[in-house]
Amino acid sequence: MRNELAAMDLVRRESRVPIPRVDHADLTGELINADSFFMEYIDAACFGIAAEAGELSPRVVEAGFEHLGAVNRELNAIVGPHFGPLEGPGFATWHGAATSWFDDVLTDGEKAAVDLGWRYDDVRETWGAHARVLDDVTEPRFIEVDLWMKNSMIRDGRIVAIIDHERAMFGDPLMEAGLTGLDLPVFPDPAPFMRGFGLTQLDESERTRRHLYTLWLAAVMLVETTYRQQTPQQYQWARDQFDIAMGLLGRSK
Repeated sequence: MRNELAAMDLVRRESRVPIPRVDHADLTGELINADSFFMEYIDAACFGIAAEAGELSPRVVEAGFEHLGAVNRELNAIVGPHFGPLEGPGFATWHGAATSWFDDVLTDGEKAAVDLGWRYDDVRETWGAHARVLDDVTEPRFIEVDLWMKNSMIRDGRIVAIIDHERAMFGDPLMEAGLTGLDLPVFPDPAPFMRGFGLTQLDESERTRRHLYTLWLAAVMLVETTYRQQTPQQYQWARDQFDIAMGLLGRSK
């Protein structure tokens, strides 16, 4: 929650991207035994939910996804002082930050005995065999990481607010959620998002980095099925995505 508040403050100060106003934040624990904050109500539809429900025309969905890409691009223009969490601890390199965080996810999986369908050592080896491309990222940019259509609000075909900033960090814009469909077909076609994002094609380094971020996301989705006590169906779905991600990096069973 503190990271989310830091992200909202940074976005408000350094960009024109619309976010809800924070009306009150309490980090003292005096009111309740937890951090808490209250933000304004946004009178708009959740973009992702409305699109799934068929409440928006295909033209509006495409235009909204393109606008979301443009919004995301503006956020990525914010340059940070280090790689990693917004308020630290920071890393001098993106290679170090990304590898540390990926290993944290795998460690969480091991603690909960999550069956990835792969040996954990093989997954770490796969990451390590390609991680050199992370050194191509030399400038820490603000990234939301979790900016899906369902974390944006739409009104009259335009994004009027983005929400849910707790995963924001300083890193590589290619990690943004709107690009996931490049690797995993179950996610939306990223073409409209990419137009707004200003991305046409990826070079070899960028493709490999994107594959690594897909593996990272797939690991998170798979490990969290145990921690969040999700259904066996969700677990199997996440395992399928994880297998695809490993295949993108040259691994097969």
